[in-house]
Amino acid sequence: MPKLVLQELPAIEAVPPARWNALVGDDHPFLRHEFLHALEASGAVGPTTGWVPRHLTLWRGEALVGLMPHYHKHHSYGEYVFDWAWAEAWERAGGRYYPKGLSAIPFTPAPGPRLALAEGVDPGEARAMLAPAWEASALSSWHLLFAEEREVEAWRLARPGLLVRHGVQFQWRDRGYGDFDGFLAALTSKRRKAIRRERRLVADQGLTLHRLEGGEIDADAMAHFFRCYEITYLERGRHGYLNLDFFERLRRTLPEALVLIQARLGGRPVAAALCLQGARTLYGRYWGSEVMADCLHFEACYYQGIEHCLAKGLTTFDPGTQGEHKLARGFAPRRLRSLHHIADPGLRAAIARFCAEERVHVDAYRRAAEQALPFRA
Repeated sequence: MPKLVLQELPAIEAVPPARWNALVGDDHPFLRHEFLHALEASGAVGPTTGWVPRHLTLWRGEALVGLMPHYHKHHSYGEYVFDWAWAEAWERAGGRYYPKGLSAIPFTPAPGPRLALAEGVDPGEARAMLAPAWEASALSSWHLLFAEEREVEAWRLARPGLLVRHGVQFQWRDRGYGDFDGFLAALTSKRRKAIRRERRLVADQGLTLHRLEGGEIDADAMAHFFRCYEITYLERGRHGYLNLDFFERLRRTLPEALVLIQARLGGRPVAAALCLQGARTLYGRYWGSEVMADCLHFEACYYQGIEHCLAKGLTTFDPGTQGEHKLARGFAPRRLRSLHHIADPGLRAAIARFCAEERVHVDAYRRAAEQALPFRA
């Protein structure tokens, strides 16, 4: 059998989509060739935006048997596990933090696989080959973000020197509710009434909600969504990370993964939320509105997603990062762990102390969040 060979790719288009996707599971659309290629081909990811692709691939002869998205980063934007303070401290001390190595999905804080292997490839051997790509490089550091828990644990066993940083994200899970009324029945009376009131408020303002999937999402619908998406960022004084070309590429090449939730007023769309879906999970990602309407964000970004999961048999809804307001709507806290290789011993020691101190506060926050969930005892 040919030995494993490591190859860094400067662009994902160097691998045919069918070869790449043959290694990728069916529940994480962000690792698919179509998604990563749309980022690069649209210009959202590339040297001009500070994301230099250096995808790590493993080969046996002509066969692709392993892959891991990887970038050389010249800043820390678009990551959602932010290390700006680390970079600032190191550069004040005379060091150079950027470029750094990053294995993550750009602009996408959704937990999922980062290393995909063909059947028969020894994971231990694969990790032993991948690690020198950053350990022996001139990069200041390498960061593994939003990987699945089992993958985080496997990397910790393979490389005990990796630093662990803890975080919290909120997710909804189907507990056999059956439908939305079944979900409400699992909540306390107070929360059940509050959610029903929020949904009535949306309807009372004349707004109707519509879920479009796949081929139902035409170019006009996507263009309207993008206007709404841009509004969300313009309100903060900047443009979004992603452009219309990126979303159009997804519409053409990955339609089966798209769910567009439109809010309409008088039959005209006025707000939109774009989700991606896998075999078991719905991922709420992008949102924007042309109107100010009470509770519309909750309806479009949370309740419609829960209804979609229950209707389609999806067991998990990941609505994105942050937001204690998700607790009151049935989204439970879950632990996230990121891994970090820091080349300089002095910087590594300082960051290790920071991560240990931060973990105490994160664990306390997660326990408090669990106590705030609105489910009946």
